[in-house]
Amino acid sequence: MQLVPTEQRPPIPAPDPLQVAQGRSLIASGLFPRIARIPGEHHNILEDPAAFVATLNETTDADIFTFVQPVTDPVPRHKYHLAWDELAVLHFESYDSWWKNQLNDKTRNMVRKAAKKGVAIRTCACNDDFIAGVKEIYDESPVRQGKPFKHYNKSLSALRESHLTFADRSEFIGAYHDERLIGFIKMIYNGGAATIMQIVSMIAHRDRAPTNALLAKAVEICAERNIHYILYGSWSRRSMGDFKRHHRFEKVRVPRFYVPLNRRGAIALKLGLHRNILAMVPERWLDWGANLRSQWYSRRLPARGN
Repeated sequence: MQLVPTEQRPPIPAPDPLQVAQGRSLIASGLFPRIARIPGEHHNILEDPAAFVATLNETTDADIFTFVQPVTDPVPRHKYHLAWDELAVLHFESYDSWWKNQLNDKTRNMVRKAAKKGVAIRTCACNDDFIAGVKEIYDESPVRQGKPFKHYNKSLSALRESHLTFADRSEFIGAYHDERLIGFIKMIYNGGAATIMQIVSMIAHRDRAPTNALLAKAVEICAERNIHYILYGSWSRRSMGDFKRHHRFEKVRVPRFYVPLNRRGAIALKLGLHRNILAMVPERWLDWGANLRSQWYSRRLPARGN
């Protein structure tokens, strides 16, 4: 499978994760316990968590600080309270090995289908034209994957601001049909891994398989950069989980650590109050709730292609 040739790009320098993290404010959520984390934690991996934690009591009122290890290093390296994140990770040696040995025939044919139906895949700059195209994609429907789409009807200025985060380590890949943007990926590089921050395509062009072609291009670009891991959020079930499995993402357990910052945090950890309540709900109940939610929103906010 030959996609549009990738332009020559200078290598992206590896950031100083600790310096980047300390230069950003923390995100805190919850009431008890109040848990803080670094924005974009999978892109701002701490190389020296102990040194960073030592400064937190003076800069945050949170009860607990949480951080993760990179997907390239799943063996626990720290002595803090340990839990596990289940992430969707694609590991490949080269683009050819992924294409020939990891994909099944159906998925390869979907990527080929995009080219046959006139979809061109290329990297692009995050300029005004690109943001206008992103807005058109986002505003196609108020519902995606059975729930309200958080980017629906956002202003151009808000979209520009949100898509320029991590600008020094980001790359945008666009899917075009008749020079109209019909889908895109935003990837962020962090050392030996890349993270898919967003991948979305127009519902009206689903039969052209732009999302499959976009992911293939992402693998090609990462292989050229000598990057062999792509992170695509949490491990999923239902339709999104099927998409990840078909492209050979696997469930990888990555260490997450919780550090109490005060007595309240220590008590909360002992009581297990730091855990996500949804993780304790049986999967069949989650499926039932997701189906009910999808039916509800499909009636209230019907999806519309263009």
